[in-house]
Amino acid sequence: MGDVIGELVAGLPAGAVVTDAAVAASYAQDMAGFSAGGQPLAVVTARSTEDVQHVMRTATAHRVPVVPQGARTGLSGGANAVDGCLVLSLVKMDRILEIDPVERVAVVEPGVVNAVLSRAVGKHGLSYPPDPSSWEQCTIGGNIATGAGGLCCVKYGVTAEYVLGLDVVLADGRLLRTGRRTAKGVAGYDLTRLFVGSEGTLGVVVGAVLALRPAPPPHLVLAAEFPSAAAAGEAVCAIMAAGHVPSLLELMDGTTVRAVNAMARMGLPETTEALLLAAFDTPDPAADLAAVGALCTAAGATEVVPASDPAESELLLQARRLSLTALEKVSTAMLIDDVCVPRGRLGEMLDGVAAIAGTYGLTIGVCAHAGDGNTHPVVCFDRHDADETRRARESFDAIMALGLSLGGTITGEHGVGLLKRDWLAREAGPTGMELQRGIKAVFDPLGLLNPGKVL
Repeated sequence: MGDVIGELVAGLPAGAVVTDAAVAASYAQDMAGFSAGGQPLAVVTARSTEDVQHVMRTATAHRVPVVPQGARTGLSGGANAVDGCLVLSLVKMDRILEIDPVERVAVVEPGVVNAVLSRAVGKHGLSYPPDPSSWEQCTIGGNIATGAGGLCCVKYGVTAEYVLGLDVVLADGRLLRTGRRTAKGVAGYDLTRLFVGSEGTLGVVVGAVLALRPAPPPHLVLAAEFPSAAAAGEAVCAIMAAGHVPSLLELMDGTTVRAVNAMARMGLPETTEALLLAAFDTPDPAADLAAVGALCTAAGATEVVPASDPAESELLLQARRLSLTALEKVSTAMLIDDVCVPRGRLGEMLDGVAAIAGTYGLTIGVCAHAGDGNTHPVVCFDRHDADETRRARESFDAIMALGLSLGGTITGEHGVGLLKRDWLAREAGPTGMELQRGIKAVFDPLGLLNPGKVL
């Protein structure tokens, strides 16, 4: 391995290659539970496309696996190292190269933090809508790798809908440019979409052309309390069936509401079994909130509270923003699931998770992007208790099975990574997996890019 390190050092800036075992170990994994990371041979911090090309050429010549990494905020083990790999960190490739208000595009490197980009385009009266919960830390490259979503997806869509073109370094070091920067374009197969959500298994994204939108006006928020998950699910269906287009439609189950109350003393009724939050950034948001409030009442809401201004709206949203922090305090560890089901099955999903929590004797809270059916069951457990840890893992699998039985998918926005690799095979089926492995072989015939992930 000395030849590998020597070649890397010779072609990269001073300090770009770190071989200290303790430092390398700190890059072993992302934020996913139940997904062990290996010991990297070295960590390489790239600052340019040429750096990445040099790493991939060297790795290919010596048959050394490469694991691309961003900020490691992922929740599926997709950025976890494998033993003897090169961790390729892209966080220093963090330049916003261009913001074009006429074409409404931004050209960025993969290490740009989502929130940094959002603030930069905001100065031009524009917005980059995908807004994962970790938007203050996660990078655009990581968002592209996992096909990330966020709270505003119900109206504005997910990352894949905003990636117009990519610069990608392939496994052998060649540079591939996909897509376009024009408003339309259908030339050839859509390789851009193929890379979005591929979790670094097909190539290393080193640049992206992203679509932007005009900045929306401030939204107004409504909170509705329900006595059951089924009633809240009925309200979600009624809102969507009536043709409303909320900018946000979020749902918290009773377990999560009580956890937030315990931490923040927000005064939410302890009898609430589901809290629905709806927001509109339309020309007349108050009218939209009134119409949605009536639908919630008809579905069985016990209380409906519309905000009158953006400040009140932020107060109502505070409970949702505190959800994960509050559930973290329930026990010493948590495992965040990511199952997307048809909107019409949301109530069944939440009730099913509650039943699984009872079966395994665990606290499992659910937050959901209700507008697109994307649920995040959060399994709380004591990492120091072997039996409880086993039950947590088993409950996770039970939740995955429940989601598939309801016509859903194993991941809406977190990706497959290591955590859900076996479950992808169940969802995709033998023919689907055969074709996906074939695609992997075309782009990475030696199997060096992020091995063991997804497939």
